[in-house]
Amino acid sequence: MDISSFDDLLQAARAQSAPQRLLFVFAGVELPEDSTAAQRERFEAGEGGALVPLMCVDKRPEELASFAALVQESSEFGHVWGIVFAAALAGTPNHAPSSEEAEAPLQRMVEAIKRGEHGAFIPFDPQGRAIQFG
Repeated sequence: MDISSFDDLLQAARAQSAPQRLLFVFAGVELPEDSTAAQRERFEAGEGGALVPLMCVDKRPEELASFAALVQESSEFGHVWGIVFAAALAGTPNHAPSSEEAEAPLQRMVEAIKRGEHGAFIPFDPQGRAIQFG
């Protein structure tokens, strides 16, 4: 399935035979202190920068009515984010993964994003559209 929006992700997660838990890492984009003049110029033009994980959460697909609901919940934490990365954790046919079972994979996801290794995750912009890097 081609996932081009957050709604596509919810639909795909709900259609799986094994129950899913969705993992989300909200990231800001910052300009590193040691950036060059050219990097600063690109950043001011809306390009480049470093991804900085700000907060994370896990949810069952049934707990999310829409992307707007996720955005509303994220706004309660006071962070301005530019990208939310999503991944899914599959359970077994009779058991959905719990938040406790999702904690370690979610922390690995945060660490991967800090290292710039985000190719295994689906990034969404603040409007819920899937984006591509590069």
